[in-house]
Amino acid sequence: MKTPLSRRTMLKSLGTATIGLPLLEEMLQTPTLAAPAAQVPMRAFNVFFGLGIPAPLQTEGFAGVFEPLAPLRDKLLIMRNVDHVRCDEKGINAHYDGASAAFTAEPPDGEARAGGPSIDQVIRRTHYAKGLPAGMVPTLVAGTFFRRSRVSRYVHSYNPDGTVAASMQEKPRDLFDRVFGFVGSSNTADELRQRMRRSVLDTVVDQYRFYTSQNSPLSAASKVRVAEHLERIREFEQRAYSLHAKSKDAPPVPPRSDVPHGGPADPGGEGIDITLEELTTEWRLTADLYALAIQTDRVRFGSITFLAAGERIRLKGDYEYSGKKVFQFDDAAQHRKSGSGGCSHEWWHQFNEKKKNEQLRAHVHMKLGEVAYFLSKLDNRDSVEANGRTILDNSLFTISTESGDGRHNDVKRELSGVFHAVTGAGGRFKTGQILDVKAEGLDVYNTMLTAMGATKRLGPEKRDARAIDRIRA
Repeated sequence: MKTPLSRRTMLKSLGTATIGLPLLEEMLQTPTLAAPAAQVPMRAFNVFFGLGIPAPLQTEGFAGVFEPLAPLRDKLLIMRNVDHVRCDEKGINAHYDGASAAFTAEPPDGEARAGGPSIDQVIRRTHYAKGLPAGMVPTLVAGTFFRRSRVSRYVHSYNPDGTVAASMQEKPRDLFDRVFGFVGSSNTADELRQRMRRSVLDTVVDQYRFYTSQNSPLSAASKVRVAEHLERIREFEQRAYSLHAKSKDAPPVPPRSDVPHGGPADPGGEGIDITLEELTTEWRLTADLYALAIQTDRVRFGSITFLAAGERIRLKGDYEYSGKKVFQFDDAAQHRKSGSGGCSHEWWHQFNEKKKNEQLRAHVHMKLGEVAYFLSKLDNRDSVEANGRTILDNSLFTISTESGDGRHNDVKRELSGVFHAVTGAGGRFKTGQILDVKAEGLDVYNTMLTAMGATKRLGPEKRDARAIDRIRA
């Protein structure tokens, strides 16, 4: 007789390490995958990328810059003509206004607060009013970005009062520790050296041995799946800390990320030089770790950012997609300028619908490719849930950006036509299409919240609401 296990079963150490198990047959209440819906948790995440997609380019669909999203087209509802004009704040940079509007549909409230809660946090408080299950990270906020003059440029998860919902994790090693915990609790030099020589998995080894032993309640197939799962966690840990798999003498201090963080990432707002390889290597490890956190049920709400609002980088390197060279990035040389004038940022300000916009197209294509990379990590064998669908199918992922144009000479053009996409969220939204919603972002977001079972609404209480029923399944 098969011994049932809770979907929330975890390996826990006496310290702070907590490792979630993958979905196993013993966690299903029936022999088939037709398990009760309660076994699929409610989740909501906001996925942000900087600088936006000019509205004219959005009309080209998958034949244009949307191409990297094509493999996921059946999983996404892509929405065009979403209007955030109400979020314009006079005297504040439009990049910041648009970034603050993303996922809140509200203008900023100063330089460190949003005008209200984000979608994920409203859903979190609706379904987990008394708190999430023990051992979970309440909200996970992470990203790879450089421009940081205002918080809303890169943070996209907010509490009801507009404060950030969690600290930003921008270094992969910090993200790993945030999710899976530290070994030891002291900060002495000796313990820090020990931390480098040990894996968080070392602290749960006794439980691991039990679940893979002859006395284990698991089947042979489930034992193999647990072993593979923990090996994957160890691999990501080694990548995050740059440790060697079988080395007995790990370095006393892990090397820093190859890309700048903190102040050096945004020196005077003038931008930084970075290669495509450096950028995507850092991002993909962050995306892998974030996806792993969701797969191990360590987190159910939060946001992830690929490049900040108004991002200023001078990107360089050959860009290939699907085995073909798409473009050769060399922003500074192509602009023939240094400093901020040589950054990719300027391609948006120079956008002209009557021209080819070759450089801008390549940057947008690359960004959507990296967003698709993250989403695809949640649509594979390791992401299958109790109902037979993947995490991407079952959860709400809202993808958006800051601008529908990029030029600063027309607020209506810049803050309208903002690209949005959502996943099906367990069949709640009409995926598999590109829809011109022609609606205010506030109404779109509130319609989404209604579909997700929330009664709280974003925006002014006395404002007349308009349901956008075309997006609902």
